[in-house]
Amino acid sequence: MNTRTEQVEGLIARFPHIPREAVLKEDLLRTGIAFDDSALTDNLEGEVKPKSYFIFSFDQKPLKELGTAAIRRPPEEVALTGGPWELRRTIVSVRTNPDSPYRITRGEAGTLQMWLDGRVIADVALPPMPEYYRHGLANGKTVMETAPTIQWGYLIYLTVLRLCQYFGAKEECQYCDINHNWRQHKQEGRPYTGVKPVEDVLEALAIIDRYDTARVSQAYTLTGGSVTSKVDGLAEADFYGRYAQAIEERFPGRWIGKVVAQALPREEVQRYHDYGIRIYHPNYEVWDKRLFEIICPGKERYVGREEWHRRIFDAAEVFGPRYVIPNFVAGVEMAKPFGFATVDEAIASTAEGLNHFMSRGITPRFTTWCPEPSTPLGKDNPEGAPLEYHIRLLEVYRETLEKHGLRPPPGYGVAGPGNAVFSVSSFMDTLSPEAVTAEEAVGAGA
Repeated sequence: MNTRTEQVEGLIARFPHIPREAVLKEDLLRTGIAFDDSALTDNLEGEVKPKSYFIFSFDQKPLKELGTAAIRRPPEEVALTGGPWELRRTIVSVRTNPDSPYRITRGEAGTLQMWLDGRVIADVALPPMPEYYRHGLANGKTVMETAPTIQWGYLIYLTVLRLCQYFGAKEECQYCDINHNWRQHKQEGRPYTGVKPVEDVLEALAIIDRYDTARVSQAYTLTGGSVTSKVDGLAEADFYGRYAQAIEERFPGRWIGKVVAQALPREEVQRYHDYGIRIYHPNYEVWDKRLFEIICPGKERYVGREEWHRRIFDAAEVFGPRYVIPNFVAGVEMAKPFGFATVDEAIASTAEGLNHFMSRGITPRFTTWCPEPSTPLGKDNPEGAPLEYHIRLLEVYRETLEKHGLRPPPGYGVAGPGNAVFSVSSFMDTLSPEAVTAEEAVGAGA
């Protein structure tokens, strides 16, 4: 049996055109990271930005099995450099797993290091506590709970609805723990607001705007669970749209506005645009028809796969193809017992989906699947998909993008190894760094 180091180094050697940083990052995202107690944060009282649990748990054990990490939170992200692979700065979202072969410890000199198979493989930097996290709302709520920032401060993540109305085994997406994550936080007595009042969001953004003098935060994402009936008397487009309208009236043009929501009919998508949203993420989750019906039963029941795809193309006529960026969950294609048996089959299927959208100017993006233990697919697949699948996906993603003459999607910062801040996948680390910087201005002013 090869060691994990040999597996990683073998793939780095097999795919020399994929940045070595991306190979390691994908393995960390699928495997999680273990933390010595000395490497954990002091929550909001410390000097490190703690993990905010901004929408899903992204943990590979439930809170009750995280030990000290359930009390002293891990950091939101880590930045890796150096080591035997001479890593360029690589930002990775923290997915906590006490059983991971990757462990972060604090050395005698006080510096943090990542270990694998008995040797140090990277120096570790943690995100500093932003000044705006130190200031609470008038009602006592925290900015971290109301408007946390991720991607090393680039993105404000506004999960304004903590629960999804796709509910129960016959509707919930089979990889998703949004509803469980809400339940476990409430059970532990943590603050975790179900529906965030518009006034709270505006107050938190005002604090961020005041103290983020370097303007590190450049975008916000509005998201939460799917709305199949109404919330606060509003259907989905108007429920999420009211936040965008309020934000854009109060802070016109300060951030690139993005929304992650269902694929809605064109007239409702138009309202998102009218409210001030500039990038729309109607996530299709998995390409294969059979797997979509099994893995996303609520989306199939309420909208249907073919209609979902039609609505993505309709949205491209409203926003422009470049600004419709549907996500898929990379790796669930191979989840047992339903998924593809081989990497070849899974890659062929996903490549078909990428071609389908990219041939029309739409650039999907993806999140590396985290097998959370409260989900059906996580229970059955604790190790996720093979690392080779994730590396070959990066390869086919870049090839398809180039084949169709497309550039990296806007609203994600700068691409390229050493530059990328998108932390839940390596696709931005893998793309050309020259391709994005000029595009950011286009994204902000579209």
